Amino acid sequence: MNRTALYAGSFDPITNGHLDVIRQACRLVGRLVIAIGVHPGKTPLFAADERAELIRATCGPLAAAEGASLEVATFDDLAVAAARRAGATLFIRGLRDGTDLDYEMQLAGMNGVMAPEVQTVFLPASTGVRPITATLVRQIAAMGGDVRPFVPPLVAERLAARFTRS
Repeated sequence: MNRTALYAGSFDPITNGHLDVIRQACRLVGRLVIAIGVHPGKTPLFAADERAELIRATCGPLAAAEGASLEVATFDDLAVAAARRAGATLFIRGLRDGTDLDYEMQLAGMNGVMAPEVQTVFLPASTGVRPITATLVRQIAAMGGDVRPFVPPLVAERLAARFTRS
């Protein structure tokens, strides 16, 4: 399969929910580009290069196991521009619940007007990962909680190191 998809997000940090969507996407395409949004007005927990490293380490083997190639890119403009640069014909979007659906439908509509050649594909999160958000993971880690059920082991280690209390 030679189809290329773009999965855009902040991935700060990458979670088991993201991995679930990535696994599903890799079953649909030959090439998946994970695009890390970099916005000057936001201060992420992990720098873009750290997020890219974590994504490659945790998702590379997963993509290979599904027979897809994985690339990681950053973008600081519209996702439709990133999709065009990547040669993507699909946007991958994960859905956890109805709230996500409402927002994602609006986004898909706007993207469809700006880039009609790129179709949006919604992938439902598996039951076990639906409640996971990167925001909640960061909050739990910052307060000394155990994030291991929600993120890959390497990410849990990096979060623990980032929030080590003296």
